[in-house]
Amino acid sequence: MTPPLVSILINNYNYGNFLAEAIESALSQTYPHTEVIVVDDGSTDNSHEILANYRDRIQAILKPNGGQASAFNAGFEASRGDLVCFLDADDLFQPHKAAAIAQIFTDHPEAEWCFHPLSFQGANLASATAAPQTGLAGVYDLREPMSRGKLRGLLPIPGTATSGMALRRSLLARILPMPEDINITSDDYIKYIAFGITPGYVSLDELAIQRIHGNNAYTLRTDKRPLRARIHILTAFWIKTHFPELATFANGLFASGLSMAWGRSDLDPSVNPIIDKYLDTASRREEAKIYLRALYYRLKR
Repeated sequence: MTPPLVSILINNYNYGNFLAEAIESALSQTYPHTEVIVVDDGSTDNSHEILANYRDRIQAILKPNGGQASAFNAGFEASRGDLVCFLDADDLFQPHKAAAIAQIFTDHPEAEWCFHPLSFQGANLASATAAPQTGLAGVYDLREPMSRGKLRGLLPIPGTATSGMALRRSLLARILPMPEDINITSDDYIKYIAFGITPGYVSLDELAIQRIHGNNAYTLRTDKRPLRARIHILTAFWIKTHFPELATFANGLFASGLSMAWGRSDLDPSVNPIIDKYLDTASRREEAKIYLRALYYRLKR
């Protein structure tokens, strides 16, 4: 059998001080059947100069700034791989990442996605701290519980970031292109839909390194509550719009976002029309459940 081609999609915005190491980690894979695509999302630092140094070894896409979702869309459109791995430009792949992913998908043809934890390190790659894990690696079919709006506690890892995602091209073709107004933590949209429509594999191996530094787009932000509200509301809206079979899950995610949005003066004003649209499409029964759940989340916090 022909070994699957693994596309490594690196999304970058003003991470020139990390970008070369991310690219090197992608190019240094022990698995030979790879392609590396870097989407630069309108950087204004030295990222373009760094990309020029790799012009013969990678495919570079230079685009105006549009956010992470637009970078995902552009990278996937340019890719050819049977399997697609995502890598944030400030993170690193372990050398055996692509080989491990290719083997998992070969051994488990029923799996359409593979997610794994990341180790967390400072910008100088010191003081690695493993993410907490519980349960077993293996194939997970979450379609039935997701249709009932259930996800919490069903996976052996608490979650994974962009650099821990790998999917078959056939699955990504059903999900992408994604709405580009989900311009940060866009991986949530991909992960939730993948969980809801296909079985997949959860690995407990830390196949990538997430750097923790002062410029993390989300990890270290101090304004997470209004940002999380916006992300949950937008993600829920587009999941319900494009995958109505996941409406129950989307309603719960929306309720979580709504509970964080109530009474906030610092909420992005573009979110309010999305809230109105979402509630306009809900039945009276759905709307009542959304408000009750949002109130529960509010009181719980």
